Amino acid sequence: MGVAIVTGSGGLVGSESVARFVEAGYDVVGIENDLRAYFFGASASTAEQTKRLRSTYGTSFTSVELDIRDGDGIDAVFRQHKAELELVIHTAAQPSHDWAASEPLTDFAVNATGTLNLLEATRRHSPDATFIFTSTNKVYGDRPNFLPLVEQETRWELPDDHPYHQGIDTSMSIDRCLHSLFGASKASADLLVQEYGRYFGLPAGVFRGGCITGPNHTGARLHGFLSYLMRCTMTGDPYTVYGYAGKQVRDNIHSADLVSAFAAFHGNPRPGAVYNIGGGRESNCSMLEAIELCEQIAGKPLAWELGEEARIGDHKWWISDLSEFRRDYPDWELAYDVDSILREINEQNAERWLPA
Repeated sequence: MGVAIVTGSGGLVGSESVARFVEAGYDVVGIENDLRAYFFGASASTAEQTKRLRSTYGTSFTSVELDIRDGDGIDAVFRQHKAELELVIHTAAQPSHDWAASEPLTDFAVNATGTLNLLEATRRHSPDATFIFTSTNKVYGDRPNFLPLVEQETRWELPDDHPYHQGIDTSMSIDRCLHSLFGASKASADLLVQEYGRYFGLPAGVFRGGCITGPNHTGARLHGFLSYLMRCTMTGDPYTVYGYAGKQVRDNIHSADLVSAFAAFHGNPRPGAVYNIGGGRESNCSMLEAIELCEQIAGKPLAWELGEEARIGDHKWWISDLSEFRRDYPDWELAYDVDSILREINEQNAERWLPA
């Protein structure tokens, strides 16, 4: 096996990718500078995760402290590993709607310019390496909110006969709608990855994630919906639901299931491919449904309140159509649903989140 470079290697998807590909026989180089602590505070720091990966995987994992906005630094890392580089997994990002509005220049530089630096370094030094980009369903802006949703007791839902009932596919337009600055910066990066695939022939793929989750999420207030929800339920911290009567629907994909999709794509990459990827119809919930599950699992009530205003550009209903990815990679399947995800988050974080 050769070398895999993982950006954002201390984060949820990044750390899952490191584990998966080290265990598959790769030497993994992680690029990480703990900007999550700057974005969301010390409790969101990736430093402990990076330390754990170093301890667990020894010489098979090398962590490089580097900002993806540093084009020269990125180029030097790729030049060093160009002969062995087979795979690039780009997960580093500024991931929050709300935070993006506070520093638009930082948000765009990290999400768009950082991605361009990585694409160009890959093209220069290892053009045959698979390039995987973790995009977001926020590239569709608030267009899903114009679907003919029907209010039910605990959720908003599409009629059974609607073309998107099984999930939204990539035919949905990203134009003429409100995105949030985060959605716009990620859309810029998303299009760049597609273009390097289609124009330059780079074996690059885009994965537009729904809610990506798992026990390695730090559970920050502005990022990591299921993890933060379970954390607040366990600790007794208050939680605010933003708008839509708490009936907004999200599909949720475990980071391990997402990285399994990455592995499938790497086995047979399609340059310029774009996939909506999430829990689909198999793993989704509304906020109200997620709260009830968290309370059942933790054995205690959540102190929550409903804020009247939804976040700008936030979705009222999102379920990913997984059929496009399954058509191209029929052996891939989900191992987790919402209940099993929340139980794992609870079990693996009790010692970390609860007082001794």
